[in-house]
Amino acid sequence: MVDVWGSHQRRPMSAADLVERLAEPPAAERDAEMLAVRLAHAERLGNMGWAEWNLHTGTATWSDHVYLIFGRDPEDGPIRLPDLAAHVEPGDLGALDQLLWSVVQGVEPVQAEFRIRRSGELRNVRVVLEPLMAPGGPQGVHGVVQDITGRRRAERIMSESRRQLLEAREKAAEERHVMLALREAILPEPVGCLDLPCTRIAVRYVPAEKTSNLGGDWFEAAALPDGRVLLAIGDVSGHGLPAIAHMAQLRHALIGLTMTGEPPNRLLAWLNELVMHRLHETTATAVIGHLDTASRVFTWSQAGNLAPILVRDGVAGPLGQPKGVLLGATDQPYGLATTRLRDGDVLLLFTDGLVERRTRDIDEGLALATAAAGELPGRDLDAGLDRLLADIGGPNPEDDACLLAVGLGGGLGES
Repeated sequence: MVDVWGSHQRRPMSAADLVERLAEPPAAERDAEMLAVRLAHAERLGNMGWAEWNLHTGTATWSDHVYLIFGRDPEDGPIRLPDLAAHVEPGDLGALDQLLWSVVQGVEPVQAEFRIRRSGELRNVRVVLEPLMAPGGPQGVHGVVQDITGRRRAERIMSESRRQLLEAREKAAEERHVMLALREAILPEPVGCLDLPCTRIAVRYVPAEKTSNLGGDWFEAAALPDGRVLLAIGDVSGHGLPAIAHMAQLRHALIGLTMTGEPPNRLLAWLNELVMHRLHETTATAVIGHLDTASRVFTWSQAGNLAPILVRDGVAGPLGQPKGVLLGATDQPYGLATTRLRDGDVLLLFTDGLVERRTRDIDEGLALATAAAGELPGRDLDAGLDRLLADIGGPNPEDDACLLAVGLGGGLGES
């Protein structure tokens, strides 16, 4: 064994150890190889490569990834700087000319973006060039070439998505405006309260926040020839223009049928026949009542609707509900109920959009509405409905709603 490590070494190196050590590349060479690997990895991650052109000899040197960006076989060698124009889209030649002119005239790095065609496909590339200066002026150009096709494609997709979203919003706003205008033409909402004999009536139509969910909620409050007051509210299934059209037919039919003087349960039976035989694939809910302002008796029937809430002496609760199923569901008869009201009472009729929410149980919504109804003032029903809506969480994003509040006696007809 040869003691190549010196006398201070614990054991001499064997011949095998010496051969293995001599076969290892020097540290500098290993570091250079590692650096080359890392650079190649960085080029792949950034989809970029480097290039260098000698302005005197015309020779060029490219890294491997530049060949990949241009779709060029390395055996064909790099493209000379003056020949780049042949690989650039004609519409972008101005950008290339400006880039080359700037780099040979200046001393600072310059950049430009243009398109090239690779295997018949357009690619977006960004090129950053920096002059290699010598005492007599620039002798070469060093550059970094990056393929940014994916980035530009993503930007175009995002831009198109934003454009489509904006168009959808504009279309939705226009549709909402048309539907609300149509509803207003069919069912104009009165300003303030309605003054009818011995009563004061306030109404609200609360559209859904989502345009597509505008529906067929409706109300009616009118004095009848015999001195009674018609109070009605309802909701046609579905959303959009079909629901609004069906709502108009149902409400107008009720107005005509009311002139017969028949009780509410009979009116509901006729409306049920209309829905079943003329408004196909449609159902509806409704409450129809007659208020005798002389006797203060409220006679009413319902078809699948929540019962009105009676507020008396600050205490609110639902009226006892007569039997009745959805309009358009069956031929079963509708029940009739009577409630004697007093001076100062407030009666609240509403559709289910007031209390139903996707985020809570309907019983919870009904409890909130009942509690809020207890605060309805007898002399200021209009402002009272605004406070009630705020107390239960504002408009329903999923469904529209109608509210009809009726106050009796005690100067309620005064302004």
